[in-house]
Amino acid sequence: MILVGITHEDTEKEVMRMADKIEKLRIFTDADDKMNLSLKQVDGAILSISQFTLYADCRKGNRPSFGYKVERAEELYLFFNEYMRKKGIQVEEGIFGADMKVRLLNDGPVTIVLDSADL
Repeated sequence: MILVGITHEDTEKEVMRMADKIEKLRIFTDADDKMNLSLKQVDGAILSISQFTLYADCRKGNRPSFGYKVERAEELYLFFNEYMRKKGIQVEEGIFGADMKVRLLNDGPVTIVLDSADL
């Protein structure tokens, strides 16, 4: 499962670079139980959940602000999913902006956060 946080300030180029990084990250264990295999190497699939609330601005007051152009963020989220599919990766996706109930069984102590500084 990938929680995808894209904002209207992102570009298609940044989204493609992020997708390329995700495709190549060696985060799956090999026969020696080392994180050494990529998504493609394990023939993995993605559950892509839009999580634009990752961009909540909490600097002022106690209520998060979500002041950005949601339409552009949705376009880029859909672009991300389609770009991953074009790379040959199976992608299932949530509904952008919907009130979804998603369960995650996090198997292991690893959660990885990627942002533009990681590219």
